[in-house]
Amino acid sequence: MKNRIQYASIWLLLVSHIATVAAQDLEWDVGLSANRTVIHARGIRASSQPAPTVLYLAGLNGETVESERVRSIFSAYSQLKEQDRPVNLITIPLANPDAEGLRFPPDGNAYAENTTSNVIWRWLGVHAPDVIILADEESGLASALQSESVAAFGAIPVQRLSATTSTIEYLRGMSTLEPSAARIELERRLNRSPEQLARQLAEIYGHDFSSPAYVPGMGLIGRMRLGEIEDIETLLQPYLTEGAIDVSNASILAGQLVFAEHAERTGNARSLQLAINAADLAFDAAGNMLEAMPMHSEMSDSLFMATPLLVKVGKLTGNPKYFDMAARHVEFMRALLLRDDGLYRHSPLADVAWGRGNAFPALGLALSLSDFPETHPAFPALKQAYLQQMETLRPFVDAEGMWHEVIDYPGSFAELSATAMIGIAIKRGIDRGWLSSVIYQPILDRTWNAVLTRTSMDGVFIDVCTSTGKLQSLDAYLDRLAIFDLDDRAGGMVMNFANEMASTIK
Repeated sequence: MKNRIQYASIWLLLVSHIATVAAQDLEWDVGLSANRTVIHARGIRASSQPAPTVLYLAGLNGETVESERVRSIFSAYSQLKEQDRPVNLITIPLANPDAEGLRFPPDGNAYAENTTSNVIWRWLGVHAPDVIILADEESGLASALQSESVAAFGAIPVQRLSATTSTIEYLRGMSTLEPSAARIELERRLNRSPEQLARQLAEIYGHDFSSPAYVPGMGLIGRMRLGEIEDIETLLQPYLTEGAIDVSNASILAGQLVFAEHAERTGNARSLQLAINAADLAFDAAGNMLEAMPMHSEMSDSLFMATPLLVKVGKLTGNPKYFDMAARHVEFMRALLLRDDGLYRHSPLADVAWGRGNAFPALGLALSLSDFPETHPAFPALKQAYLQQMETLRPFVDAEGMWHEVIDYPGSFAELSATAMIGIAIKRGIDRGWLSSVIYQPILDRTWNAVLTRTSMDGVFIDVCTSTGKLQSLDAYLDRLAIFDLDDRAGGMVMNFANEMASTIK
């Protein structure tokens, strides 16, 4: 019963989000085929929760008569009185719209190889139905679902689509269906508290700072926020006893946030000096502000890579020049990259609203505002930039609470690192009164559950966009590797999101 109660909350969160369809009708973009055709799913919530989930899937060889049968099942179920719906129903009538060759379990780099196979496999795992009613198509999916751990969740029972299994009477008989192994694993993930997740990830991430860059650095910051200062100081020791760090790129620049965090928590003078050394790159030999922080490479990443460090050094030193420079840098980057619709292009090379390319500004502005003095003349403009970014991102969160690899491209994959970063920005905004809790708390609740779902008990993540520099086309962004593995970037960001949700930061 505990599992079923948790499951009910998932469906209630989903239904509360959908305002453009009927109260019980859910819609998902499952993903994109190799030819960029969107694969769609629709769902209807049971009359009461807890309830099992039954998923009908057809069209694995393109449009077939079974596809229409699945649509008819959805239509008939939707016409039942609300109190007569015994199960949560999901339908995917056209799973392979371009009739690609399929392979299950899929291999290759998602989503550039075995595209539709990878899309279907990962989506089914994340949604963990209790049974899948499958059209009789020879793709190997039925065998794989029952013998493999689907996207590392667990096996899912399969029945064949037939005259019997496509009736309302059959669905009524499924009301007592036992949870699938995949569903049980999903419930296990969702039952973790924020602190439990943070500590799980701290066992895996934040243990290597051989390169003082932001990707490993966020894991160190996450562990410091959990109180693991002594272990972190061991990792920092080589830098605290040697000469200056060669800050030669934006990633290492942002990595100096580790020293700023350490200085703030311990008063360590050497850490503070390393943070100051990096922040001082924003000034010429005479102490004058540059046009913008160097090494920004014309990328929206720089709103995170540079701005929070400048502001933190301003806070720790009390020198207002760092606040002045942070405000100048934000203004410069916004003028360069902000689109008319309020989203950020990743760089001037392509007018593409890359997922992390918008999460970096959201997180960077939220962290900066947290330390920026409200009495400073630039505070209102900085806050407005943050609020505009959050309002722009809000319509693009999907039914589950995820933002996607290209924010405004339907069907692009739900991207975990960007979602965690935006989640931190929302939590900061709610806690500090910048954002309406009435509007943003339901989004945050869904986002937290979505991140829990896509983070395994041993720190494996589903769909993290690989490291991405300046690209020149929409296709180049859409074809980025979707990592399904351990990943330091996601490890640090999700750990810090968990810390934020646990309210360990004041």
